Amino acid sequence: MANARSVLDALGEPTRRTIFERVAESPGSVGEIAAGLPITRSAVSQHLKVLKSAGLVTDQAVGTKRIYRVDPHTLQIMRAYFDAFWTRSLRAFQTAAEQSAEEPS
Repeated sequence: MANARSVLDALGEPTRRTIFERVAESPGSVGEIAAGLPITRSAVSQHLKVLKSAGLVTDQAVGTKRIYRVDPHTLQIMRAYFDAFWTRSLRAFQTAAEQSAEEPS
């Protein structure tokens, strides 16, 4: 099961993030994902393995190829993580602003 920490760790590597963005744009095989990247297909496969382990992508056999696509459930987990983060941050900002407004000049 995916968690926010493993997802953020996986996306922390720039090439892996680029691969994830490509898969999010359009599902594809390793060869399709690797097209135009300055790394080998083998390296793309290794990055996809990490993304899959983090729960960010799934794969499905289609003939002799594996098609990778984004796992929407994990994106929901990440959205909830960031929503909670921003809610806490905005609440803290509001508290600080209200305290500042109450202080005499």
